[in-house]
Amino acid sequence: WGDTQNKSKGGTGKDGGGKGGKGGKKRDDGPKKKSKESLSDTGGLRRLPVVRAPNELLNRAVKIGRNVRPDASIKNARNRARKHGAESLDALTKALCVPLRDTVRGYERELRRLHPFERTVADLTARARQKRDGLTLADVLDEVNEARKELLLAGKDWVAKAKSAPTARDAANAIFDGEKAMSDLFNELAAKPLSGILELQKSLRTTPAIRLDTPAVVLVGAPNVGKSSIVRAISSGTPEVNNYPFTTRGMTLGHVEVFWEDEGTAAAAVIPLTDDDYEEGQKKPSQFERAVEMERMLGRYSFSQLCQIMDSPGLLVRPDDQRNEMEALTMAAMSHLPTAVMYVMDLSGGAGDRCSSVEHQLQLRRDVRARFPRRPWIDVVSKSDLGLVEGAREQLEDILGDTPYLEVSVQEGTGLEELREEVMRMLEEVRVVLDAMAAVDARTARKTA
Repeated sequence: WGDTQNKSKGGTGKDGGGKGGKGGKKRDDGPKKKSKESLSDTGGLRRLPVVRAPNELLNRAVKIGRNVRPDASIKNARNRARKHGAESLDALTKALCVPLRDTVRGYERELRRLHPFERTVADLTARARQKRDGLTLADVLDEVNEARKELLLAGKDWVAKAKSAPTARDAANAIFDGEKAMSDLFNELAAKPLSGILELQKSLRTTPAIRLDTPAVVLVGAPNVGKSSIVRAISSGTPEVNNYPFTTRGMTLGHVEVFWEDEGTAAAAVIPLTDDDYEEGQKKPSQFERAVEMERMLGRYSFSQLCQIMDSPGLLVRPDDQRNEMEALTMAAMSHLPTAVMYVMDLSGGAGDRCSSVEHQLQLRRDVRARFPRRPWIDVVSKSDLGLVEGAREQLEDILGDTPYLEVSVQEGTGLEELREEVMRMLEEVRVVLDAMAAVDARTARKTA
C-alpha cells in the first residue's frame, strides 16, 4: 500500500479457487504451488527446534554412555578397559553436547527465517522474560553454547584419563568418576539456561498462526472503545482469542466466509456459525444441511474464502519507544500483516480514563492514519446508543473533513449491516494487493526454477 506495510510473501494467486469437483467450484485455499520463500501463515514459531528437558537430556546421555560395550576382541584387560572407558565417556560427551549445539544452531536459523510479525512476537516475549530475570534470548543461547564448550573440554579430559589409566581398575573408575563429574557440570552450567529456553519455547510454540494469504481487517483504537464487541458482532459468533505469552490481553480473531463473484469482487458474506450460536430449543442444521447450503452458495459464486477479522490491544498517544508489549503487538499487526484498518472510537465519554478521552482518541487517529496513509481504512464510532459528548462530532468531522464514517451500536444492532458492507469493500482491496503479490511470487519462482 506504499506505507509501512511489509510485503510479506504469500497470496491467493490468480487462479483463485481453481476448478474441480461438480460445477467446477470449490473453496479457495490459496495457490498449490509457492516459491521456496513464500509463506502462507505465521506458523514459524511452531517450527522452532524441540528442546528436551535438562533431566531428560542428561538421563538419555548417561544411558547412551553406559550402553557402550567392551571390545571382546582385545585380550589385554587393561587395554580393553582403557578403550571401553574412552568410548563410554566420549559417547556421554557427544550425547550431552550435540543436542546443545543443535538447539543453539536451530534457534538461530529459525529466528532468522521468521516472518516479521512473528519476529516481533518473539522479541516481545523475550523482552517480557528480560524484565523478569534480566536475560535476553541471545543471552540464554550464549549460556547454552558456553556450557557446551565447557562440557566438550571436560569430556575430552576424561577420555584422555581413561585412555592413559595405569590399570583396568583405574579405567573403570574413570568411567564412574567422569560420568559423575560430567553430570554435575551439566547441571551447573547447562540446566538453568536450557530450562529457560524450554520455558520460552512452550510460550512461543503456542503463539497463534495468522494466515498471510487471506484478506484481514484489524480493529484499532484506544483501550475500552468496544473493538472486541464489534468483532463478535460482525464475524463468527464464537471467535477464538489469540493469547500471546507476554500479555494476558489477547487478540480476538473472528472469521467471515466471503463469496466472490470473480477474482476481485466480493458478492456476499456469511458468518460461520457454531452450535453455541443457536438458542435453546432452536433447531440446529445438520452437517449435511450445512454442506448443502455451502454447495448452493458456491453454485452461485466463483469461490469462497474464509477472511479474518481481528481486534487488537488498545493504543495510547505516545512514541513507539515508549509503547508497552501490547501496543507493540498492535503496531506489528498493522505493519507486517495483510490487513485493512477499522479505526474504532468511543465518543460517548465512557471509554475510561483520560488516555481514552475524546481528545486522545482523535489525536491517536491522526497519528495512526499518518503512519498508514494508503491502507484500506474505515472510521467507526461505537456505542452510538450512548450518545456523543458535547463537541465530539464537530471535532471528529474537523479531522475527517469529507471522509465518511459510520456510527454503530452493538447493543441495539444499528449500523452493523452498513459496517459489514464496508468490511467487504476493504477485504476486496486487500485481496487485490495479495493477488498482485502472489503474481510477483509466481514470476520469481518461474525465473528461479
